[in-house]
Amino acid sequence: MNEIALETAGLTRHFGGLAAVNGVSLACRMGKVHAVIGPNGAGKTTLINTLSGDLLPSDGTVKLFGRDVTRLGPESISRLGVGRSYQKTNVFLPFTAFENCRLAAQSRMRTSMRFFRPATAYREVAEAAERALEEVGLQDRGGIPVAALSHGEQRQIEIAMTLATRPKVLLLDEPLAGMGAEESAHIVALLQKLARSHAILLVEHDMDAVFAVADTLTVMVNGAVLASGKPAEIRSNPAVQEAYLGVEEAAA
Repeated sequence: MNEIALETAGLTRHFGGLAAVNGVSLACRMGKVHAVIGPNGAGKTTLINTLSGDLLPSDGTVKLFGRDVTRLGPESISRLGVGRSYQKTNVFLPFTAFENCRLAAQSRMRTSMRFFRPATAYREVAEAAERALEEVGLQDRGGIPVAALSHGEQRQIEIAMTLATRPKVLLLDEPLAGMGAEESAHIVALLQKLARSHAILLVEHDMDAVFAVADTLTVMVNGAVLASGKPAEIRSNPAVQEAYLGVEEAAA
């Protein structure tokens, strides 16, 4: 479970003269949580967008289980086993929790050109949706419209939708954003569970959660990697303390 799942070398993304991601190299391993932290504007979301195929890199490489996927689009990368969530919750509010997961699971069917058979007839799709809801602990909420769920539950549904596509790698962009302490603790426990069978790249501003769940931390500032290592190493790094954590936070 220590296999390198997702790896970048010199990954760079320019927007005009701005290098939003500048020569980033990192490796995410199966069974581990690799957290990327940094101040606003550090390039964290742009990094995830290049890893997921939503943005093509200007330079550098992205490899998935040793395969070069640098120039592939998001659909191809998703089908190769990468799932992602977004900063802003990305769900279908009028649909039930189960229907959201079923739609995600349907994307893994070999073809969608089956116009005369209802989606509800595909048992394997329903089973994938039910399994995803169970993985995030919302198996009893499947029949409820997502609009009626709490913010924390909606974030769980988004993760469940990702799981319904059966990924091996999870790219999670601020999954704890806007949550209270109880909801955050629930998501941290979920991430720890999911890490047993996935490689997780986590972008998050909640430092308590990051240090609780991460096996490896990469700190980005102005698009580049400032430091990378074990949580204890990052917490005690003077450059990181000055640029991001602050002395008081690092000593906590």
